[in-house]
Amino acid sequence: MGSEDVPTIVYVCEVQGDDTEGTGTAKMPYKTPVRALELTKNPDAVVIHVRKALTEAFKEISGAALKKAKKTVEINVKKAQKNAERGAAEAAEAAKKAEDDAVKIEAAKSIVLKQDPSLPAAKKLKIHSLAEHRGARIAVSGWVHRLREQKGMFFIVLRDGTGYLQCVLSGKLCQTYDALTLTQESTITVYGTLTEVPAGKTAPGGHELPADYWEVVGNAPGGLDAFTNKINAESDKSVLLDQRHLVLRGETVSQVLKARAFVLGAFRKFFEKRRVVEVTPPLMVQTQVEGGSTLFKFDYYGEEAYLTQSSQLYLETCLPAFGDVYCIAESFRAEKSLTRRHLSQYSHCEAELAFIDFSDLLDFIEDMVVSVVDQVMADPETSAAVKQLNPNFVRPQKPFRRMNYSDAIAWLDANNVRKEDGSKYEFGEDIPEAPERVMTDTINEPILLCRFPAEVKAFYMKRCPEDRTLTESVDVLMPGVGEIVGGSMRISDLEELFKGYEREGIDPSPYYWFTDQRRFGTCEHGGFGLGIERFLAWMLGRWSVRDVCLYPRFMGRCTP
Repeated sequence: MGSEDVPTIVYVCEVQGDDTEGTGTAKMPYKTPVRALELTKNPDAVVIHVRKALTEAFKEISGAALKKAKKTVEINVKKAQKNAERGAAEAAEAAKKAEDDAVKIEAAKSIVLKQDPSLPAAKKLKIHSLAEHRGARIAVSGWVHRLREQKGMFFIVLRDGTGYLQCVLSGKLCQTYDALTLTQESTITVYGTLTEVPAGKTAPGGHELPADYWEVVGNAPGGLDAFTNKINAESDKSVLLDQRHLVLRGETVSQVLKARAFVLGAFRKFFEKRRVVEVTPPLMVQTQVEGGSTLFKFDYYGEEAYLTQSSQLYLETCLPAFGDVYCIAESFRAEKSLTRRHLSQYSHCEAELAFIDFSDLLDFIEDMVVSVVDQVMADPETSAAVKQLNPNFVRPQKPFRRMNYSDAIAWLDANNVRKEDGSKYEFGEDIPEAPERVMTDTINEPILLCRFPAEVKAFYMKRCPEDRTLTESVDVLMPGVGEIVGGSMRISDLEELFKGYEREGIDPSPYYWFTDQRRFGTCEHGGFGLGIERFLAWMLGRWSVRDVCLYPRFMGRCTP
């Protein structure tokens, strides 16, 4: 018998074999008989020895098992052939399509659009103002928000920042080179007569623009660099932050930031109605307000300076000149915190009010919150955004629940809210965010949490006349977000202020301008600071305060 007639033995171990790394030897067996047959040129010249357990020796495969394996190989070969044929056909089809598209695109280059001079001149308009111009010929410019082709027509949703408009291209208008290569986020101008959408159809604003002419202003890239390849629903949070400039174009983020703009205006209207004067305090300072550990330091022409933590002290100096004052400015906190309610830079609405008592301060804050919410809900566009983004939002009603710090400590105890080590929260301790949120979300209504111990509050807060261990202080707590406002009556007595400096270990010298407010005609006064981002997160139902910022700044993120 010649050597070519000697059968080759191939080993298969169903326990430790490997169809990928195996070589068919006893030391490196295959996992399945199918793989053993697939890797031989002549299956009939192969003898397969199989081991089903490590305690067994290799034995020649049974006839039935060999027949089954050969049948599987035969099926797999046919499947591979069909897949190869299908792949070749699809490749040929794709090549043919690419060739046809190339011919089509080349031919499209010869199609030149011109405006019909017999048509009325188009009036250039923004999308938000279109309702009163139905039946008129108009021109609208914007970004291609969505694009689809259907039955030889192009349906484009155009976005100009003020709204959305459906535009329809048909006939020659969608056969040009620009039409065939149009991509999402390209900028275009569309001309046509604005018409109401047919009955049973829907479109933004209830109308659409059948185009009689259009032109490209700026092309956006396609292919791998296309907008949808930059960001999409599956994008990681870090990618969305890196591409924030593109994320801003999304409908939800746009809604949130437009609502933010309205809310800022609503605060200003509230203050204007109360004849509270807006001032613009400095953001570069050399004094602290909320403690040195959260100061951003920088070199100011050779001197140490900081980004402001709060404009409160400057606002207090304005009271004798302008009466009640406020500002909406940026504040900065170098807090190494990545919670969903902390930012390194945030918009701070602060106010200082003269000749008031603690009750007046609480009423003012309560009126402000309710007034701003009422303005938001009275505006059709912004209220629609609130209802869409936060359908469960409940408008706060006056009076807010007024609760002392001591009552909060008692509530935590009664409701078995404990520290991580299982111990109780004791009077005199600051209440951290987590238990505060549990209490606020459980009570589920706005809370004016008042009269904190002096040890956990800032040096400038006035003490309660009935209990000098407490301060006339308040935190406004809202369900879903926690604290949105912190305020207090301020120390009006010069001697008491110096005791505050001493208690906190603060050198009063750099604060001479603040101290002078008690020397040159003091008065009872108080104020507060409201975090715009927290207010918005509460109203709009956003998970994090980062979601209501244009470009959020927090630990580890200072770009783009």
